[in-house]
Amino acid sequence: MTAVFPYPTLFGDVELQVVSVTVDNRELPYAMISAVDRAVALHQSGRGAWDRARLRLSVSFPEAELRSGPWTDVVFLAVLAEKATNARTTAVLSRAADGTMRGTIELDGAAHLRRATLSVLVVGTVEGVAGRLLGCATQDWYVDLKAATPARQREIEIVEVDFKEGEHEWLRPYKESAWIVETTGDVPTVYLNTGAVEGLIEALGGSGGSPARRMLRDLAATQIAQDAWTAMFHTAISDLDADEDGTPVLPKGWRESVLRSMLPDVLPGRQPTDALHEIAERRTKGYGWAEIQTGVQFAAGRRSRATRNLTNAVRSVQNLEGAGGTR
Repeated sequence: MTAVFPYPTLFGDVELQVVSVTVDNRELPYAMISAVDRAVALHQSGRGAWDRARLRLSVSFPEAELRSGPWTDVVFLAVLAEKATNARTTAVLSRAADGTMRGTIELDGAAHLRRATLSVLVVGTVEGVAGRLLGCATQDWYVDLKAATPARQREIEIVEVDFKEGEHEWLRPYKESAWIVETTGDVPTVYLNTGAVEGLIEALGGSGGSPARRMLRDLAATQIAQDAWTAMFHTAISDLDADEDGTPVLPKGWRESVLRSMLPDVLPGRQPTDALHEIAERRTKGYGWAEIQTGVQFAAGRRSRATRNLTNAVRSVQNLEGAGGTR
């Protein structure tokens, strides 16, 4: 969370580690836990169907600072949540003999769908107000129910499916679309319609080929990327939390990455928090929203390299026409 608080908070780092994981009381191989990527993979847990996973946690923190600071009733709270299902589990951690905070948190397999985020919050009483946020883990962990290997959250996922006859019924009303961008989950997903445009999937997945095929691939990929950036930006700004003063704060995960990347082009010359405040104000008060859309279009076009790829396509056409003697 990026925010300015009207009370003292922790300056030092709070570091979260997953020490071990058990699935239905059987310990998960440590190869399924990546300290580097801060991820846990549960897909190949040794059982096709499982009920409950238990994660054992360890948290280091700036002990001297916490001990001398102007706060009381400090609690370390582990939070496991997934927006796709609105599932949320919390657990209070306790002081261990080595000075760290330790504890366990459980993940109910039936309550989660794909990828849960594990974080740690440090809360306490400051200036007589209880439950104030003092700090949080510098980096969250991800618990992936679908992954076979532990890896950080991908920026975007590509799924090939027939919208008309595939297993995703919600896509059937869009059967005439070549692709759909879905951003409600923990990983933005582009669904490519295998039944819409004959040869499109093969062209997108290929490499090399004739100049015409390369041009088709680049232009299609550019349009998909531009649609994805636009959809991700609008999802990110529609799901903003606010601090105690009502000031919007940057979200976490891919939403933060998208906003940090695009905001300098959407509202040039402003810091991310200032840009978020202006966007939220324009949206609620109803002024200047059209200008924001122009900025979003520009920012998405830059990130999808639309101008460069279109320039290359025009040059390719000119070269082909020149080679064929056409004027």
